[in-house]
Amino acid sequence: MDNQSQQSAADGDASVMCQLVSPEGDHLGAALYLPQNVGPPQLQEIVNHLLHNEDKLPYAFYIGDEELSVQLGTYMTQKNANVEVTLRIVYQPQALFRIRPVNRCSATIAGHTEAVLAVSFSPDGKCLASGSGDTTVRFWDLSTQTPLFTCKGHKNWVLCIAWSPDGKHLVSGSKSGELILWDPKTGKQLGNPLTGHRKWITAVSWEPVHLQAPSRRFVSASKDGDARIWDIATRKCVINLTGHTNSVTCVKWGGDGLIYTGSEDCLIKVWETSQGKLVKTLQGHGHWVNSLALSTEYVLRTGAYDHTGKTYSTAEEMKEAALARYKKMRGNAPERLVSGSDDFTMFLWEPTMSKQPKARMTGHQKLVNHVYFSPDGQWLASASFDKSVKLWNGITGKFIAAFRGHVADVYQISWSADSRLLLSGSKDSTLKVWDIRTHKLKQDLPGHADEAKLGLFPCISGNSMTALAYAALLRSEAPNRMGSALEKATILVVALWDLVP
Repeated sequence: MDNQSQQSAADGDASVMCQLVSPEGDHLGAALYLPQNVGPPQLQEIVNHLLHNEDKLPYAFYIGDEELSVQLGTYMTQKNANVEVTLRIVYQPQALFRIRPVNRCSATIAGHTEAVLAVSFSPDGKCLASGSGDTTVRFWDLSTQTPLFTCKGHKNWVLCIAWSPDGKHLVSGSKSGELILWDPKTGKQLGNPLTGHRKWITAVSWEPVHLQAPSRRFVSASKDGDARIWDIATRKCVINLTGHTNSVTCVKWGGDGLIYTGSEDCLIKVWETSQGKLVKTLQGHGHWVNSLALSTEYVLRTGAYDHTGKTYSTAEEMKEAALARYKKMRGNAPERLVSGSDDFTMFLWEPTMSKQPKARMTGHQKLVNHVYFSPDGQWLASASFDKSVKLWNGITGKFIAAFRGHVADVYQISWSADSRLLLSGSKDSTLKVWDIRTHKLKQDLPGHADEAKLGLFPCISGNSMTALAYAALLRSEAPNRMGSALEKATILVVALWDLVP
């Protein structure tokens, strides 16, 4: 063989045929012959060039369900891959900022005199609200980790709270079925309690700010089987969503203007919000629907606020920024919904496209208590009473990994704002931080003396995340899973977990 032929053969051995694919499955141009010494840094350059990104964006690359962290040649050798088969590489956009793992309890904030039953970070990440069995709502300053206001008005346990996505209001729902609106700047109650529900409030969700600014409407779900849309300007229930035959356990107001309700009647109902008409019913679960999550939930909750800390002077400016964030996060794909049930299963839906589920996800051995999309929508996590947390592909519903380490029921999960870390809280009194890239335990956070639950949302404040844990047993052994909550919960404090500089 002459020198030219030998050189051609060497060049062939040193190349790998690769097809770059978006998370939705779209090909990014034609397949490329890439040298075997190409790794993630070079792939990032290629993707940015092909997408014509003026500002270079970070990407992670996956072959199958495994992240590519080495050069192509090393990967091919490790996997004994066939060089004659085109390598399908999925590129996934990453957050421009990186969250450092939580690794210490920075404050234990006492004040409540009964169990803490609900917590939520403000959309801008500067404030925290908590609701308690002592019937009060409290606001806390996260920068100083001190109490701001103690809000009295409820006559029974405060079971759920929710910030408006513009950060100007907080609504709380109680066991007596009333809702109270609060001003976070003053801690004052805004008007009289909103009444209409006949049993306790199970969930509250606000209309996204990119659809209405300033925030004006929210929807509440109740044990009475109804969901109600309220207008805070008129202080009235404007629409009553009736149709479920049992308790409505969860409710979400989607970015397309639809409301999703999950119920103990095993059904998920989709409603339009101008007249409250039922759009469709999603069927498939064989037992109670415990949890719903939207792929766009993070940007819906935080609205116009992001890690840059930018503020807005007008409602219109905030609405435009929130709409831009929503469109960028959603892309060309439809908004996805996931449901978790007492039947041990989960369903992935695209409700605007079809009444049939996109995927049925099985593997848990006991009821699924909480489901949650990552902020970027690429991942999906589930918490179960089988003591495990499972990770799924947020687009296809394919199983990725199981996180085991808890020794009791796992109640809730929460994502870091950059989608790289997952937090779980359990009846075993611990919080655990999981690394999504390695699928391994990153940090174990003991500290609570009773069952640990989490703040439902990650909090962005600059480049840091504050993860919050609180103790309460919302799902007791009582038939209604609420009756003995206060008797079982003995921790009366809020614990803030923060970063070591």
